[in-house]
Amino acid sequence: MNRVAANLLRFGVPVLASFLVCGLFFSLAGYDVWEVTLGILEGAVTGPGSFRQSLRWSIPMVLIALGFMISFRTGEFNIGGQGQLMLGGLGAVAVALIVPGPQLLILPLAILTGICAGALWSAIAGLLKLRYGADEVITTLMLNFIAVLFIQWVTVGPLRDEAVRGQTASTKRVDPSLRLTGGDGISPSMLVLVALAILVAWLIAERTPFGLKSRLVGANPVAAMWQGVPVKRIRLWAYLLAGGFAGLAGALEVLGPNGRLVTDATPTIGFTAIVVAIVGMSNVPGIVLAALLFGGLQASILFLPIVSDLPSSGLRIVEGLIAAIVTARFFHLRWRKKQAASVSE
Repeated sequence: MNRVAANLLRFGVPVLASFLVCGLFFSLAGYDVWEVTLGILEGAVTGPGSFRQSLRWSIPMVLIALGFMISFRTGEFNIGGQGQLMLGGLGAVAVALIVPGPQLLILPLAILTGICAGALWSAIAGLLKLRYGADEVITTLMLNFIAVLFIQWVTVGPLRDEAVRGQTASTKRVDPSLRLTGGDGISPSMLVLVALAILVAWLIAERTPFGLKSRLVGANPVAAMWQGVPVKRIRLWAYLLAGGFAGLAGALEVLGPNGRLVTDATPTIGFTAIVVAIVGMSNVPGIVLAALLFGGLQASILFLPIVSDLPSSGLRIVEGLIAAIVTARFFHLRWRKKQAASVSE
């Protein structure tokens, strides 16, 4: 069996097993499994505009997951994608609303500012880890909560849209000339930008000295240090790159389908993207496939209650089971590798 077929098998078996187990549970609970299956397919692929919605939700997931992949290869478990996404959106929307100038200047400046904002937010956790040994899982998780509170303050304060009433606050809408897409989140320019980001991530991970050194650092930082690899510098760059990709996702959200920064918008995308990276086995082709899968599930979650009596939370069970199976297998394989390394020593 060649490598591609083996990777597809490792990707497909947990996904298929999760759908089969959930189908059994749904059947025992009295739901029409065939109706649910058709509803999922219609919501994700076959319905009018459904595949565009699947792509729309896949875009932020794949970008954040690519950033997670880069940091994870150095041994850093950066789960701060949600906060980095939000700060990236804030940076982009601030430039789009405040800075005057022509579209050809403001649009790339807004995207670049979003990337930098996400990278700097991620670098906080990186510096805390590398300087003081703070656990990156805790710091990145806490930074997510700080980002939520900061966005709430911005959207009810300095950048508030006075026309919005109710509990959901937001900034003013971005000028239509600076929007990359309409409400569906898909346009040729958006797809080109995402394709370029995927290509850049692949080149960084697979075709640069940084990519090779990051794998060495992740496998054995002590041995990498003895070989002259600047371990701390590699890990700091990994944090910056992870945050940059998440910040790009946030910038594309506010300049694309959302058109503004909204309090509590896409509250779980950053965490789902971590699952996407793990399901995709932390390589670029696998992450793209996993993002399409979870993007389709997200589109189906919004559509399924229209055609079936299964609540949308039922598909969250499918997502959770896929995550549980793949994550358990992933960490089991890591444990076996560590055991084999300890025995060989």
